[in-house]
Amino acid sequence: MPGAAGLSNSAAGNSSSSGSSGQKNSSSAGAGSSGSGAQPPDTATQILTKPRLQELVREIDPTEQLDEEVEELLLQIADDFVENTVNAACLLAKHRKVAKVEVRDVQLHLERNWNMWIPGFGTDELRPYKRATVTEAHKQRLALIRKAIKKY
Repeated sequence: MPGAAGLSNSAAGNSSSSGSSGQKNSSSAGAGSSGSGAQPPDTATQILTKPRLQELVREIDPTEQLDEEVEELLLQIADDFVENTVNAACLLAKHRKVAKVEVRDVQLHLERNWNMWIPGFGTDELRPYKRATVTEAHKQRLALIRKAIKKY
């Protein structure tokens, strides 16, 4: 279990380092000049950097500019998402009583909790498309809508 424990410990280390850097930022925000000194440790552990975020925004809309607060919030959300996913994958690997986190651990967490499936990783099986069952009440509502549309 050293692999799973080591990975969750490093993920926990990231959370404590980002939490302590968040404290540095809040305490150094009043100091003013020391705020730039606290920035490099955050970028070393960040998954998504500000330049990459800006590049992604430019891909969507070249004229769009994000506020500084919005950038910080999106970066924090991305870091939290990755940290939570890694922690959950570690727990799944631990539950399977293995020492390594595998792709299927990450896939299972993403699929069950976020309804996300990343094609091309893990199993090569084709996932069946699950069509939602249509209830009788839904069919009746659709019939009423179609009937109302035909009148006009």
